[in-house]
Amino acid sequence: MKQTPNRRDLLAYGAAASVAATLGPVRYARAADFYAGKTIDVIVPFAAGGAADVTTRFVAPFLTKHIPGNPNFNITNLGGGGSILGANQFEKQGKNDGLTILSTTSSSAFPYMLKQKGVDYDLSNKRIAYALAIGPVVYAAPDTGIASPADLKKPKTGLVYGGIGATASDLPVLLAFELLGLDVKTVLGFQGRGPIRLAFERGETNFDFQFTSVYLTQVKPQAEAKKAIPLFTGGASNAQGKFTERDPVVNDLPSTYEVYKMLFNKEPSGPVWGAYEASAALTFEYGVTGWMPAGTPQEALDAFSAAAAKVNSDLDFITKGKQVTGGYKLQDGKAIEKNVKSALAASPEVAEYLRKFLVEKYNVKL
Repeated sequence: MKQTPNRRDLLAYGAAASVAATLGPVRYARAADFYAGKTIDVIVPFAAGGAADVTTRFVAPFLTKHIPGNPNFNITNLGGGGSILGANQFEKQGKNDGLTILSTTSSSAFPYMLKQKGVDYDLSNKRIAYALAIGPVVYAAPDTGIASPADLKKPKTGLVYGGIGATASDLPVLLAFELLGLDVKTVLGFQGRGPIRLAFERGETNFDFQFTSVYLTQVKPQAEAKKAIPLFTGGASNAQGKFTERDPVVNDLPSTYEVYKMLFNKEPSGPVWGAYEASAALTFEYGVTGWMPAGTPQEALDAFSAAAAKVNSDLDFITKGKQVTGGYKLQDGKAIEKNVKSALAASPEVAEYLRKFLVEKYNVKL
């Protein structure tokens, strides 16, 4: 598929190429010496089988293959508290020796950003080893009468959406509904996106999103059989960090930004758009992020950076990635770190909007 240039592509390739050129053989050798014969301990603060766990275990062998020194990866699942318990333990026990990583999703980023009670970890001082996107596709049942995004404001039946939780990966999608002015009945409390997809197929809900890997393998066949109507994606950011581009993996569908312009004939703005951009970046663009403690040696960060372009050129990674993750590229942590932390540091206006939105509309206790 033809891919629309966006910040992820520009940074993943341009920055990785420049890093490879400037590191030189001496710094590469230092990175190889740093990791030779070592094991990197990775905490995934969720039970086995979720997006963070599957993505981390998929990427790890390719990092072993391409990081100078070929370190092994020891991955431990530490679920509980919606990832807060594992992230708190990482804060207490993670060493800045380049051998510990917290591999997590926006389920850890949002509680930190919203200053949720029980959060003892600080992401603002962490370094980033890598990230991999996990973009969404929103779709509807045919009996809603929605044939395209232009029909979203006038469905034939009420829209019913199933989700996990308002502060989980549902947040940017719920904000998209708010941004687009959609009247959607939201049923939260599902134990995963798999059960949510099955509820859609049984007709218990009629409005859903699935991440691209599931969309391409499970939902797209339903769409081809006219049992689901794909509508839009979360989008992707441009070179300036604005969430205005199409998802590079599913670029035949418009982004949330494009749908807003289609429905309202103007650019989105204001705190709801700012909240959407920040939450979409943390949930979709930097879907699974590998965090390292403050003070991690530069050699460790250089080693991960040197590996990113090589992983993305690995034919095995490309082939398997289309099935496991949807086909997104591994992002160079050093190249994206500034943008990730910018998304975490929401403006007071956006932070206040998010808190009010969650408390008043979804009864979230922060």
